[in-house]
Amino acid sequence: MNIPSDLLYTKTHEWVKKNDDGTVYVGVTDYAQAELGDLVFVNLPMEGDTVGAEEPFADVESVKAVSDVNSPVSGTVVAVNEDVADAPVKINETPYEAWLIQVSDVEDTAELMTAEEYAAFLENQ
Repeated sequence: MNIPSDLLYTKTHEWVKKNDDGTVYVGVTDYAQAELGDLVFVNLPMEGDTVGAEEPFADVESVKAVSDVNSPVSGTVVAVNEDVADAPVKINETPYEAWLIQVSDVEDTAELMTAEEYAAFLENQ
């Protein structure tokens, strides 16, 4: 299981990458994409939408099921990854490069874990 040490993680299997400009990228973890199976559709918010910490902001559809993706932060969506919307399989192939949204004006955060904490969390799943 790939768990990069430079990211933060949630109990609902999203990752957060902090940027120098105060924005964050949000995506789903390697564990999540493996559990979901082959992704065939991603429903993303629009630029300018607001997201709330621990609230669904997107959904992903696999051959198995449709699952919500929860936001690990509160803020404003400033970018949406159209490449992932056009080719959801990129999440399966490279989950830590296939970010879903970029968020600015970050205010609240979910309970975020370090890579070590997330790895320990997964051991108890």
